[in-house]
Amino acid sequence: MMSIRTQGHPVQNKCFSFSRLLAKFIHNLHGFYLDLYFTYLEINPLVVKNEQIYILDLAVKLDSTADFICRQKWGEIEYPPPFGRDAFPEEAYIADLDAKSGASLKLTILNKSGRIWTMVAGGGASVIYSDTICDMGGASELANYGEYSGAPTEQQTYEYAKTILCLMTQEKHPKGKVLIIGGGIANFTNVASTFKGIVTALQEFQPKLVDYNISIFVRRAGPNYQEGLRVMREVGKNLLIPLYVFGPETHMTSIVGMALGKKPIPKETEVEFATANFLLPGGQSKVPIIFPFYYYYFFAK
Repeated sequence: MMSIRTQGHPVQNKCFSFSRLLAKFIHNLHGFYLDLYFTYLEINPLVVKNEQIYILDLAVKLDSTADFICRQKWGEIEYPPPFGRDAFPEEAYIADLDAKSGASLKLTILNKSGRIWTMVAGGGASVIYSDTICDMGGASELANYGEYSGAPTEQQTYEYAKTILCLMTQEKHPKGKVLIIGGGIANFTNVASTFKGIVTALQEFQPKLVDYNISIFVRRAGPNYQEGLRVMREVGKNLLIPLYVFGPETHMTSIVGMALGKKPIPKETEVEFATANFLLPGGQSKVPIIFPFYYYYFFAK
């Protein structure tokens, strides 16, 4: 704490006035910093003249994840493109959806001509699936990288799935294409709700899925996953394309080997385990047995 005596000397009075002015400015600047979700702010230099503060140069960094909170205050912000290139329209569209949502929606196009496409739930799972695809020799054919997580709504998942399907059906591949709809065991994302969004997009693209010779491999678990897998199996009967659906009884990355022709495709089991199904209504298992989480983590996957 600074103590300044101001009586009897004009210089002291001037210093006290300057200190009060600067303290008020810093206080207001801090509120401005918090309100606009800055992560960095630098003023250099700053000039005080005639009891007025002048900012001669300013540099700030924004927390881009707060875009959906501060969009109106920030106005139109153009972020630098990743990997030294401009974003594709589809990437920009998903980035805009992501900015307006509390969920996470990410998409990076790696190879538009590739035959292996992914639609993965979870950031960690997306890395595991991509690494497995590359490890099995599919790196040159991997078309995209991305993930959806954080409990997106049915509509948001529909928009995400529609964007990927639109990209998949822009050009044909002589060997056909595969779509891997994968994920681990969700903690709180309603699998049935997100799958309904994906199913709506699949039904919308049904003629193109046939025309572009697309096969789909699904593996998912989590709250209400039985209902989600049931809906996916039902719609698969009408899509007229190969569609294989698996739950937590199948290892998370097993569908990668199946999709790439490295592993045989087993018959879908009629027994489905209950994984955190008690969190949401309407998700009774065919076999009402609930195993602890560690069972799935170490054995069932």
